Amino acid sequence: MSTKAEPDAEESFSLASARAAAAAGETARWVGDYLASRGSDNATLAAGLAARPHQWFGPLRVPLDQLVRLAGPEPDAKCRIDPAEWAHDVEAMESSLTQGWTAPPLLAELRDGQLLLQDGNHRYEALVRAGEQHTWVIVWCDDDNASQELRSALA
Repeated sequence: MSTKAEPDAEESFSLASARAAAAAGETARWVGDYLASRGSDNATLAAGLAARPHQWFGPLRVPLDQLVRLAGPEPDAKCRIDPAEWAHDVEAMESSLTQGWTAPPLLAELRDGQLLLQDGNHRYEALVRAGEQHTWVIVWCDDDNASQELRSALA
């Protein structure tokens, strides 16, 4: 059984491959493929994003404190994860980070001026624990004024 703590499952979904997809205008495809992979295992989000077109930005280097984590072990988390499973996965990722692993870009939705972390909550927590200040993020939104809103969100 695969766990989210297996960085090798994400090797083909690197920052470089995300940049190449963006340059080719294929960010939506890259995101869908990544979400369906063992590294993310988030086919529900992939299907939801594939249902209609979105505006895509990035990968962008974003301060971690600008992201809103939606999943975790906290009782009030939007997507609650078993505390033992959360701890295991985050600790494994944190260990991998100290061994040189570079996490794939996180995926955030820009909504109401906030960057909501829709995929990558475990990676986010491992990066925070590792003392990182920034990370790479692919952002999507459905608002025509998204560019201005995104600049405001990152200010």
